[in-house]
Amino acid sequence: MPAPARRMPKGLALYATLICVLAVVAAVISFANGSWLGVVWVLLAGLTSNMAWYYHRRTAGAAER
Repeated sequence: MPAPARRMPKGLALYATLICVLAVVAAVISFANGSWLGVVWVLLAGLTSNMAWYYHRRTAGAAER
């Protein structure tokens, strides 16, 4: 008898998306103030967008089963 499938909460994808948006806003503000620290925020936005995409696809794949 197979084990019951665990459902992945959508919250992880939403949290990652929220952090991505906040990182983009921080990058824009940082670059507008003339600081090169915005590069770090852009990298963080890229990382969190990949995390959001991964968790979204993982949740969608679990829902199909």
